[in-house]
Amino acid sequence: MKFPKQKIFKVLLILALVLGVLFLGFYSFRDSLLKQAIAKVTHKMNVEYNSTFSVKSASFDGLSGIKLTNVILVPKNADTLFNIQKIETSISLSNLLIGDVQIGTLKINNGYIQLVKKGKVRNFDAFLKKDDTEKKTDEKRKYADFAYRIISKLLNLVPTDMKLENLNFKIDDNGKTALVIINKLVLNNKELETNLHVKSKNFDQRWNIKGFADPRNKKADIRFFNLDTGAIKVPYLDERYNLKASFDSIRLNVENIDKDGSELHIDGYTSISNLKINHPKIASKDVVIKNARFDYRFLLGEDFISIDSTSTMQLNKIKVHPYVSYNTESDTVYTLKVDIPKMKAQDFIVSLPDGLFTHFQGMEATGNFDYKLDFKFNKNKPNKLVFDSKLNKEDLKITKYGEADLNKLNGEFVYRAIIQNVLQRPVLVGNANPNYTPLDQISPYLRKCVLTTEDPSFFSHRGFINEAFKQSILKNIRTKKFSRGASTISMQLIKNVFLTREKTLSRKLEEILLVYILENNRVVSKERMLEVYFNIIEWGPNVYGIGEASHFYFQKRPSDLSVDECLYLATIIPKPRKFMYQFNDEGNLKDYALQNQKFLRNLMFRRGLLVPEDTLGQLPVYISGNARSLIRIKVPDSATVPVDSLSMGEEFDL
Repeated sequence: MKFPKQKIFKVLLILALVLGVLFLGFYSFRDSLLKQAIAKVTHKMNVEYNSTFSVKSASFDGLSGIKLTNVILVPKNADTLFNIQKIETSISLSNLLIGDVQIGTLKINNGYIQLVKKGKVRNFDAFLKKDDTEKKTDEKRKYADFAYRIISKLLNLVPTDMKLENLNFKIDDNGKTALVIINKLVLNNKELETNLHVKSKNFDQRWNIKGFADPRNKKADIRFFNLDTGAIKVPYLDERYNLKASFDSIRLNVENIDKDGSELHIDGYTSISNLKINHPKIASKDVVIKNARFDYRFLLGEDFISIDSTSTMQLNKIKVHPYVSYNTESDTVYTLKVDIPKMKAQDFIVSLPDGLFTHFQGMEATGNFDYKLDFKFNKNKPNKLVFDSKLNKEDLKITKYGEADLNKLNGEFVYRAIIQNVLQRPVLVGNANPNYTPLDQISPYLRKCVLTTEDPSFFSHRGFINEAFKQSILKNIRTKKFSRGASTISMQLIKNVFLTREKTLSRKLEEILLVYILENNRVVSKERMLEVYFNIIEWGPNVYGIGEASHFYFQKRPSDLSVDECLYLATIIPKPRKFMYQFNDEGNLKDYALQNQKFLRNLMFRRGLLVPEDTLGQLPVYISGNARSLIRIKVPDSATVPVDSLSMGEEFDL
């Protein structure tokens, strides 16, 4: 069926007239529509966010441009959130007709945005409350759709052309302050350049941000530099979290944000040079990472969020392929996989961050290795936790030790414990010390008791016990803090002889690596390790080693200790300086202490480490040595007790 050209022309003419009338109507009433829109925002801010929003003047400029002056938002009973003197912007009308707000250009002159906390009151709290319309339902959130929708909305609010002048961003957290002054920020023809003036109580710097930004095509490549000499310092974190951080430059690249079916892909990379971090929980000195890069691929689906295994993290010469996943398809499952491809051992050592592995400085090695970690935690089935760690060696050999020379354990050396950062008296580990006790001269009962309480599989493991790690991880997850460790005798030995007792990430990482080297390179025999352990551990206040402990408590040699005395010594290892609180005012062990020893005894019976004949004729534990002077024993008023100077608390010297 054909339409005459005249009819087509008439239809187009009528359509043009209708659009023209609509345009003229919009043009005639647009100012009143703008005022209505501002009134709606003002009402919503007042009713839903308990805030006062005001605009001194608002008008259209051309077809799609809008001019606003003195735009102010003040939450009730709180500091002003923002106050901007002049805003000029344009909006895409075609997108607006389909309900999508897309900003074309933006100019802001003179103003500030501030986040303020005074006491417990924050001027932005009202805007953090969840919208009542977003009520929980049984329907699962589709992560890919949700993320893509949010990203698209945010990027549409980023103008294609932008110019900001004299705009300040402030943070005031109960006197902990930071100020970023945007002297000038320009985005023109997808090229971004800005000069920032950053101030805090501790420094004053000028930064430069420049690069490529294309919000409509979802791409960016931006770099941060310091216009002054020295590194860029991060404000606020030092005052708020005692975290000092600085870097020479950062690069952030977004190559692709694409939704393909039900999956969202986000690809790009970020890199940083000369990152310096200082925090007492990380290390006792500055930690420096010279070069780090993360080539990422985030994948989001209907029921999962993940970092794909094709991603690569590079730390100097160390390359790692991580896989991280949060999946809610059937249960809530957290997965972490780490893959370090085959690399030279020496490249690994020299790539360790300065300040984080101080005891490895100067270490040299030959050979190669690769490493894999597999971790999976099901929130609804916690006991099925997966923790599998594998390191494969290829002619790996330590040719030179660094600051921590593990060969030290094979010879005579001086041990000095550190308690609350105070260096204790020196203890000679060697035959020249009269209290030093070889392993074969220590009661076999004590060896069995201590191994049962501290490390039952000591002679079979290689420094670590996977099952202990699993139980430690489970408890830490349940308590949401590091409330339980998984320390073996090997780990205790490394920590005491070579490291400090500081609770830092650095110390724990060094401990793990040194234990692996000690156990897997057969630097020291298991028997020698156990012998050193028995001769250095603390067994009471200023009491080190079993030679001192056996005399301090029982006036005996270590070889003559009874079963019950060995049970007692094994149970006080966790808190040796508080041994006296296990006794009542009659000098006898309290019920809970007796129960601890009974539990240990029965456990050893079940494991075949003791037989009933071992406990025949045993007497209650009696403290006869100098330790008795530290036990508070109530003396009856009517009793006549001969005075023993040592038992009455006279100073003694071990």
